[in-house]
Formats: sequence, C-alpha cells, structure tokens
Amino acid sequence: MEVNDIYKELPVIETKRLTLRKLTQQDLETMFLYCSDEEVAKYVLWDRHQSLKDTKEFMDYALTQYEKGEIAPWGMERKGTNHLIGTIDFVQWNPKHQTAEIGYVLARDQWGNGLITEAALELIRFGFEKMELVRIQAKCFEENTASARVMEKIGMAYEGTFRQAMKVKGKHRNLKVYSILKEEYEKGK
Repeated sequence: MEVNDIYKELPVIETKRLTLRKLTQQDLETMFLYCSDEEVAKYVLWDRHQSLKDTKEFMDYALTQYEKGEIAPWGMERKGTNHLIGTIDFVQWNPKHQTAEIGYVLARDQWGNGLITEAALELIRFGFEKMELVRIQAKCFEENTASARVMEKIGMAYEGTFRQAMKVKGKHRNLKVYSILKEEYEKGK
C-alpha cells in the first residue's frame, strides 16, 4: 500500500457525532478562530496564528497535499453544522513499516466533550482496517495531560518519555509516546 492509495481521494469518515472530511477554503475563518487561540496553540508545534494570512498558508498547504495525493488532515465538524472545529490526521505514515502517527487539534469551546477520543478511535479503526497498519502512535508534550488522557482512552499504551526530544517555541520539550498495536486493537473490538 502506498500513501497515494488512501490520500488520492481522501475518504469522508463518519462517527456518531462527527464528520471527518477534506478542508475547504470555506473553513478559513473558523480555522483561524481556533488557531489564533493562545490556549489551543499552547501544546502544538506551530505558533498561534496572528492573522488570517497564517491560516491561509496552512490551508493552501493542505489543499496542495490533497491535490498531490499526499498526507493531509481531515477537517472535523459536528454533524449537521458545516462548521469546522478542528483537524485530525496521520501526521506521519510509513507504508513500508506499516506504522503511522496520529495528531489532532480542537477548538477550545469543544474541549471536554470526548470529540477527539471519538475521532481518534475512528482513525485507528481506519488505519488498521484500511491502511494495513500494525502500529499507530501519538506523542504529546509531557505537560499536556489532556492529550495523554485521550491516548489512554483510545487504547494506547504509554511507552516512555523522550527527554528534550524537540525544540518548540524556543524551548526543549519532553515528549510522551503512546502506541497501540493491531493485535491490541483487535482484542479490544
């Protein structure tokens, strides 16, 4: 399986409360609202968006990735709203080794509702059942306890902490690593 096999036509994925779909230019302003939120940007690799131009640069990147059939995010919206509330994606995928890594971001007014857990569970299912993965991992900054809880809720096991593994926003950060294997996923179905 190759990246293009999945991403040449990014599938729409439905959960109980969410639709995961391609981003569109119509999402620009709602994406800016959460990407410009200091609290949302606190635990991500990118800086808080200062202007709509910052958001447009990311949107243009994502749309180009879709066109090329390369790894790109799913936009998350609550069913029936047509309102973007975040993104989720495989930030890395190695088809040769059948491994991938999940990343996500969610608007602050949606926190605490289990939406990332719901979306991530569906992405894990998709990864194991459609992408032939044997391992899916996720990482978070050590102090991001909410993200660590999501990883535990979706069945991932804590593997360890990579000390000062990444310099982000001028500071070396410790990264907690979690993963789930295909056989663990199948046992929990």
